[in-house]
Amino acid sequence: MTLDNITIQKRLQESFNDSVVNFHEQHGMLVLEATSDKVHDIIKFLKEDSELNFNFLTDVCGINYAEEVESRQLAVVYHMHNWFDNVRIRIKTYLNIKSPTVDSVTDLFKSANWQERETYDFYGIIFKGHPQLKRILNMDTMESFPLRKDHPMEDGGRTDKDDRFFGRTVHNC
Repeated sequence: MTLDNITIQKRLQESFNDSVVNFHEQHGMLVLEATSDKVHDIIKFLKEDSELNFNFLTDVCGINYAEEVESRQLAVVYHMHNWFDNVRIRIKTYLNIKSPTVDSVTDLFKSANWQERETYDFYGIIFKGHPQLKRILNMDTMESFPLRKDHPMEDGGRTDKDDRFFGRTVHNC
């Protein structure tokens, strides 16, 4: 039997109830939201369940929704792939921007190591249980997280650039 999005959704809802919500399809891919306290368990279930068998973590990345309420301003997005049935899935979990912490999935996928470090480096998201969470692309002394929309893109003294044109709010420092 071929794995389809309806089967995946049913299995997740049976196992995780209200911890998985807002299911929809985008470009044929099942997309869902998971609570941050259960996302590790959900990813483990997707990987280890013999019917679902999502055996490849394609990507871990962050998103900053600056206009959302504080509890939904940061998100971590996980893309997984079942190679046997060629099915993909996207899991999104929202985090509070004041304390953006979620469990690391490096114990499930070794490839998550660098992906989580990059997400930490650019968004400041803490992956609890990560073996070596530190900056990998920006300087260690950097205090801000450059892909957060509260970080100015350019030097405030420049007159030829305007952050408003890049979807960022201007903060007078």
